[in-house]
Amino acid sequence: MIFGMKPNTYCMLLHLSQLLNLIPGLGLIVPIVLWAIRKDTEPLVDRHGKIVLNWILSALIYTGISFILTFLGIGVVIIMVLAILAIVFPIIGGVKANDGIEWKYPLSITFFK
Repeated sequence: MIFGMKPNTYCMLLHLSQLLNLIPGLGLIVPIVLWAIRKDTEPLVDRHGKIVLNWILSALIYTGISFILTFLGIGVVIIMVLAILAIVFPIIGGVKANDGIEWKYPLSITFFK
């Protein structure tokens, strides 16, 4: 049963669910739903969910800025870097979450504390 799993495993799934962005919007919706389901009963899930949401919002802002900068030619490079980070950061965060470590994504703006 997916929702009866250990908190560390659930937090790992929360981080890795961002990789569902292959289907537009799913990498945003699924982490929010997973966080909302257990944030009130599991403090660890609440903390990891805020880390994930902070990164998602930060990445959206960076992508918007990069899109504007494409007219100067540097936005394309930034978008490519963001695409790589959108894969690497959730994997690192998921592995660390499974080990019981809270890892705040570098470059992430803190919207939720």
